[in-house]
Amino acid sequence: MLVLKTLGAPERRRSLGRAKTRPVESADPEPVPTSRATIVRAAPFPAGDDAGGWLAGLRGDSDTLEVEVDAAAAVLNRALHAHRVAAADPYVTEVSPDRALVVRIGYGSGDEVAEGRFQECVELPRSGRRRPRRSMEAPEERFAALLGGREEVLPAEELVLRARADLNSGRLAEAALQARVAIEALLASKVAAPDSGAAGASLADHREAIAAAANAALGGDLPGDTAAALEEAVAAMEQALKRRRLGG
Repeated sequence: MLVLKTLGAPERRRSLGRAKTRPVESADPEPVPTSRATIVRAAPFPAGDDAGGWLAGLRGDSDTLEVEVDAAAAVLNRALHAHRVAAADPYVTEVSPDRALVVRIGYGSGDEVAEGRFQECVELPRSGRRRPRRSMEAPEERFAALLGGREEVLPAEELVLRARADLNSGRLAEAALQARVAIEALLASKVAAPDSGAAGASLADHREAIAAAANAALGGDLPGDTAAALEEAVAAMEQALKRRRLGG
């Protein structure tokens, strides 16, 4: 179950009719809301000791803790994806635990956790969270080069990022279609043409599998090995772009 609540800002009421501008003497910061998303398990623990043991186990196993946090983020992102489609708003974006102000995991009664309270919980330290996955190294330098016009963004770069986001969210049909266009854009560019060496040869090896997955996605019947094939192909495209950034 997903519980959403907005905190920390005054209510902004919609104005009937056309809104009017108002003069201001200073540009003071406007209070902004904070959204709290709480993911509650549908099945309760049999007893309080079981809940305590579960939390203690997570505290002692960072890998399992990461799996729990990722699973919670996936629930939230499914809701955001549904909202983006329902509202036809392309600017509704998904989230990552790494960009949350705070991440807590714990247990309590249904009413408690719905209101952000717990019988016992732990807060993940910001310094201990994973760094966001990047397909490029030295992002600060690349960012400056792009803003300064010294480099251009390849269409394939954005397409690969979209394919990765869809793949990580389990949207295999969308990932297959994005990957199909992305690999063609890369192979058509000087970055990784089929005759451009190791990078091009690696991508060319995935071309047929991605085309088959994209065609299956259009027909609504994806084979069982689609996720693995897409993971390999998207990783190969990310590696090709990384080599370009490093001048290899």
